[in-house]
Amino acid sequence: MKRNPFARAALAACCLAGAGFASQALAQTTFDVIGPHEYELPTGFKPFNVFVQYGYVQDNRRVYDDKGDKVEGSGSQAIVGLSKYVRFWTPEGNPNIGLAWEAIVPEISVRDGRAGTQASGIGDPLTGFAIWMKPTPESTFGFQSFVQIPAGSTEVSDRNWKNLSSFLWDVRLPAGFGWTADAGYVFQGKRSDGLHPGNSFHTNQRLGWRANALLEPFVAFDYENAQSRGTLPSSRATDLGAGLMFHTFDNQSITLRYSASVNGRNHAANNSLNLKYAYVW
Repeated sequence: MKRNPFARAALAACCLAGAGFASQALAQTTFDVIGPHEYELPTGFKPFNVFVQYGYVQDNRRVYDDKGDKVEGSGSQAIVGLSKYVRFWTPEGNPNIGLAWEAIVPEISVRDGRAGTQASGIGDPLTGFAIWMKPTPESTFGFQSFVQIPAGSTEVSDRNWKNLSSFLWDVRLPAGFGWTADAGYVFQGKRSDGLHPGNSFHTNQRLGWRANALLEPFVAFDYENAQSRGTLPSSRATDLGAGLMFHTFDNQSITLRYSASVNGRNHAANNSLNLKYAYVW
């Protein structure tokens, strides 16, 4: 199948925000849904739209305690979907930069087999923007910022406002390799119950290799560190993962990944299967 270069660039631009949208109890590191080419973004293009459906299943059997030891967790299972619409465009006065605005709605279900309970509903939605430039034809550098609104279902809402702001970059390397990554902070407001979670730093790194027109295996590194505040202790987690991106059509792709924590403290241990489907038009 002949590939359309613009469509490939548009498809790569499909995700400018990731996990961390649902309750912190779900263990996922902020923005850890990103995949290869996530920030390989175009400039000088006509406006286009993207729909992305993420999904992951997280097993909460293990957690890290205050000493950094892995101990028994709740045993619950989290099933989360993230539905996202993005509008991309280039300003008429400056075609050398790109802009995007997006809205994300989480769908959350947490099942506790031991207690025989289930909490489910629509999570706290996000909306925000991204801006980027291309320092070289093979690289992208930008900034993104999102507001998370505590308007989700009571059973699954974090019950506080958040701002997620980060720098993003992508570098296309020789021999079919590519590096895409971000680094930033999550700024937390006070919850309705009076608790005020600490702000957190996160970074997400993906190194992929385009094996052929269809397949791109990749490795993943995710790190998060939250500061202590009041009675809430500091926490951290380091996750490693491996996945495969299927470049199915010019305007569609499917990405699969497994992720697991290798180190942490006061944090649930990540043990998740992740899926992303993207469609560009």
